[in-house]
Amino acid sequence: MIGIIDYGSGNVQAIATIYKNLNIYYQVITDASDLKKADKLVLPGVGAFDATMQQLIDSGLRDELNTLVVNKKVPILGICVGLQVMGFGSDEGKLPGLGWIPGKVKKFNENKIESKPKLPHMGWNTIKDIQNHNLFKGIDSDFGFYFVHSFYFECESRKNILASSNYGGEFTSAVYSDHIFGTQFHPEKSHGNGVMLFKNFAQL
Repeated sequence: MIGIIDYGSGNVQAIATIYKNLNIYYQVITDASDLKKADKLVLPGVGAFDATMQQLIDSGLRDELNTLVVNKKVPILGICVGLQVMGFGSDEGKLPGLGWIPGKVKKFNENKIESKPKLPHMGWNTIKDIQNHNLFKGIDSDFGFYFVHSFYFECESRKNILASSNYGGEFTSAVYSDHIFGTQFHPEKSHGNGVMLFKNFAQL
């Protein structure tokens, strides 16, 4: 069962609709006790880093989520700020992140961006599948995914970079570490590519 974590941040219903249309069993999770029922987890997120992290703490889900992901190795997919909170922290805020993947969230250098308005990075962008991972199986990298963000995840090690994109220079657009995955883009807004990615994640 795919557990879609609803802690007040992210496009939960859009993700649920995709899994419903794929005929893949899912549950929207709002209570820590329900987390244990999931074989895989999806952690959405939109907005500012500290606000998102605080919502996760206030929901009462953080500690159980940490236990399942770190100790029991339950696969998880973080989306946008749901990816960003997997790191140590962010230049956008002061709260510590979950610390699952070594790295920190940085703001784009606007001096390197030619297009206006420079931020947020909004719209479709291509990806480079660096690791040739099954998460991107059957996906058109040139068509790409939909992005909305001004901050990006900077990995401490390139081994954790799953895919990259370019906006004023190369940046990490997807990360992974064993069973932990995260995308800076929004697959739930990315039409066929996004549907395929959610399907791939369910089949990993």
